[in-house]
Amino acid sequence: MGFARLKAFAWLGFVIFGLLVVRIPVVQAVPLGDGLAQQPTVDIPTVTGTPTGPIAIVYSDPEEQINVRSGPGTDYPRVGVLLNRQEVPALGRTPAGDWVQIIYAGVEEGVAWVYAPLVRVLGDELPIVEPPPTPTPRVTPTIDPTLASQFVVQVPATRLPTLTPPPPLVIPTFPAEQTTTGTAGVPIGFVIIGLGVFGVFGLILSFLRQR
Repeated sequence: MGFARLKAFAWLGFVIFGLLVVRIPVVQAVPLGDGLAQQPTVDIPTVTGTPTGPIAIVYSDPEEQINVRSGPGTDYPRVGVLLNRQEVPALGRTPAGDWVQIIYAGVEEGVAWVYAPLVRVLGDELPIVEPPPTPTPRVTPTIDPTLASQFVVQVPATRLPTLTPPPPLVIPTFPAEQTTTGTAGVPIGFVIIGLGVFGVFGLILSFLRQR
């Protein structure tokens, strides 16, 4: 019995060694919820290739990005952006050559437009592509005058106060000062002089009488 058991272990080790040498891929079960029944654990080679046809390469400032629009012009809405040195397949150009049509996933029909001076096209000459119709211009909202009049506040005009002119300024006038004269129109100076002479004459008479 001991020899038979040793022989069985030897065969088991030989089989395991053979599996390691041949490297038979081990299959790992995957839950059914992931949509796959089994998934091999070995590496699956990825097939990569270079896209054929013209390529548009973005050439802008390193920190800037260019706009991708639904049509050739700024009147068309922006649908995305491209980074500097990003490569996309080119399909055509406008008749003037100022816009390039590219393949851009995630938009309607999978095509969009970029400004030609911001990209460099490598490859074959691009065909001329008829641009899509110009989008309908945005409607400028109009103001309903009836509705707007409800929010207009009418400020009544303020009547300015009426200024009553003041009465005319009366400046009092004084009569001219008249020169006082003596009796019967004789100047007062003559009257004083006469009284003085008469007094002197009276003094002389009084002095003579005492002698």
